Amino acid sequence: MDTVMDRTEIVLRVTDADGRWSARTVWVVVLDGEAYVRSAFGPRSAWYRRVLRHADAEVEVAGQRLPVSLQPVRDPELVQRVSDAYRAKYGLTWPGPVESMNGHEAAATTLRLTDIRQVSQLPT
Repeated sequence: MDTVMDRTEIVLRVTDADGRWSARTVWVVVLDGEAYVRSAFGPRSAWYRRVLRHADAEVEVAGQRLPVSLQPVRDPELVQRVSDAYRAKYGLTWPGPVESMNGHEAAATTLRLTDIRQVSQLPT
């Protein structure tokens, strides 16, 4: 695996109110060279709420931590394409969790990871 697209999961780290880092393993999909993640628990997830409040974030891939920015995706067509990508990448292995990830609440938390190019170049 030499790109984010090939990875099943990445570790997303987000700071909490007192500056401590909290780590979550999340599924990642890539469309047109852009990486996307979602909160499996929808907007009630603490890490997602912190991202919306502009907490610092980084990804941990191949043993390295790199800062990233996460931007909410509001375009319904793009959100649907991300849902389709989740289904294509994870649907055969984890059909139940994929349907949950593609449910209305989780789909509404779709985030684009920016500055991800560095991560895609990391060795395995």
